[in-house]
Amino acid sequence: MAAKKEVVKETAEKAVEAVKAEAAEVKESVKKAAKKTTTAAKKATTAAKKTTTAAKKTVKKAAEKVEKKAVADAVVLEFADKQIEMKAVLEACKADYKAQTKKTAKGVQVYVKPEDNKAYYVVGDFTGDVDL
Repeated sequence: MAAKKEVVKETAEKAVEAVKAEAAEVKESVKKAAKKTTTAAKKATTAAKKTTTAAKKTVKKAAEKVEKKAVADAVVLEFADKQIEMKAVLEACKADYKAQTKKTAKGVQVYVKPEDNKAYYVVGDFTGDVDL
């Protein structure tokens, strides 16, 4: 019986050692996986920060463009109890140019002469006028 107990004790000790060795391997695998996950998370965080910074710059530029455009959209000429919106005058000049030349106007210069009730425009060598 003592021999049986000795064999059981040795077998149990071997099993414990095997479990400890397996646990050490698992622990090392977990450490490696955690390290890889941490590295990947750091890379993702860095990429997210870069993307956020780029997005903030884009939003800021867009806001500046909108702000500049909003100021230009608000130009109104008041003359002889009339209010003439300059954006509408510019669009009328572009439409007149397109109707006469079948081309899209680029680089339009507009000269408003309220006393004649006209806006004169120049596109390259072409000149024209529209009524206000």
